[in-house]
Amino acid sequence: MIPNILSIAGSDPSGGAGIQADIKAISANGGYAMAVVTGLTAQNTRGVDAVELVSPAMIRAQIASIRDDIRIDAVKIGMLGDIAVTDAVAEAISDLGAPIVLDPVMVAKGGDRLLAADAVLALRERLVPRATLLTPNLPEAADLLGVSAAEDTAEMRSQGAALLALGCRAVLMKGGHLPGNDAIDILITPEGETVLTAPRIATKNTHGTGCTLSAALATQIALGHSLPEAVRRAKDYTACSIAAADTLHVGSGHGPVHHFHAQSR
Repeated sequence: MIPNILSIAGSDPSGGAGIQADIKAISANGGYAMAVVTGLTAQNTRGVDAVELVSPAMIRAQIASIRDDIRIDAVKIGMLGDIAVTDAVAEAISDLGAPIVLDPVMVAKGGDRLLAADAVLALRERLVPRATLLTPNLPEAADLLGVSAAEDTAEMRSQGAALLALGCRAVLMKGGHLPGNDAIDILITPEGETVLTAPRIATKNTHGTGCTLSAALATQIALGHSLPEAVRRAKDYTACSIAAADTLHVGSGHGPVHHFHAQSR
């Protein structure tokens, strides 16, 4: 059975990140994609020019309409924007039994802030404890904890353990910001750690990688894979999408990854 995956995130009109990336990644991984839009952005491969959030009432209405009619097998949560949107999403899914992958989108690749600083506490208290899997990069993990970003794998482990203590079931610490020839991610659960290493790919076209990975993860979990196996599959898919990114010609900045690389061979 094809799983139904709900993405709750912002819109990227350039197609590389946000809802648009989620729909592509979910579809490429074998899921049926649904989308609740939390905010509109004006952005391209060079940066974000404007953000306009959807009203909390409309966000609640979108989620309620889907829940009233359609089975939800997994949820991916991305950009929330502010306290009101964060609270609306938390309230609307408070009794939902499906696994939740929470990608704490805080700052865009170009440096533009996508979650108000005063909303970090709401995210930490209302949604992190509900998450099946939290997927922060190193700056996001530091923001959630109010500390400096990890500079090595030992600090990644320490911060991942601190995030796990906030109540989520598992944390995937994404180490792409660390220097080195390999991209190292660490999955941290109450049962232990899984280290995943992949060669770093030389390309500037990495727009939407976090969205892509978390959406792929939600789909792989809904397909019934264990958490470590879901992470391996989603990481492999994302790495292949990055490796094929230069076959696309989209914009003059940080271009998108190629979500449908397998279909275009």
